[in-house]
Amino acid sequence: MLKLPVRDNKGKIVSEIELNSEIFESKIVESLVHQAVRLHLAKKRSGNASSKTRKDVRGGGIKPWRQKGTGRARAGSIRSPLWKGGGTVFGPTPRDFSFKIPRKAKKLALKSALSAKAKDSQILILKDFGLKEPKTRDAAKVLSSIGSGRKMTVILTSKDEVAKKSIRNIPKIKAVDVEQINVYDVLNNEVLVLTQDALGVLSEGLVR
Repeated sequence: MLKLPVRDNKGKIVSEIELNSEIFESKIVESLVHQAVRLHLAKKRSGNASSKTRKDVRGGGIKPWRQKGTGRARAGSIRSPLWKGGGTVFGPTPRDFSFKIPRKAKKLALKSALSAKAKDSQILILKDFGLKEPKTRDAAKVLSSIGSGRKMTVILTSKDEVAKKSIRNIPKIKAVDVEQINVYDVLNNEVLVLTQDALGVLSEGLVR
C-alpha cells in the first residue's frame, strides 16, 4: 500500500495519507496513455487552415484560347493550378482533428498516468495553500517550499479559486481543476501536486 506524506504550506510534514492502490498502483497501459495524450493535443489544433481549389477561385469560366492552331499548349482555364492566381492542388481545408476514445479507456489511461507518476515518486500532497487573498508571491513561496524550481502541475478543487488566481502568473506552474484533469496535464511536469481535498475528489471520481 502506497503512503505519502502530507505537507503544510510551509513544506513541513504534518501527516501521512494512504493512496488508493486501484488508482495509484494500477497496471500502466502505455498504448492508452499515448492515445489520451494524442487526443488532448488533437483537440487543441484549430484545424482552420484553408485554401481554394480551382473550383473556388473566381474567374476562368472560358477557355483562354482555342484548342488548336495557336502554337501554344492547350489550356482550359486561367484558374488551373499551373497558372499564377490559379487554384491550389491538395491544399489544406478546415477539418476537425479530434477523435473518440471510450470512457473506460480514458479512465484507465488516467489511472495509468497517475500510477506512473507515483512509481517515479513525482507526486506531492499539500494540505492546502492557506491563502486568504490572491497573491502570486505567497503562492510561489508555498510551491518553493515543497519543490523549488521544478515544473509543476497543481491539481485543485473548485473551492480553491484564490489559489488558482495566485498560481496563474508563476512560470512553469499550471493550475488545473480536478474536474478537468487529463492525462497530458498529469504527465507534462516534473512534479504533480495535489491538495488533500483534490486527492479526495479525484479518488472518488476514478473509483466509481
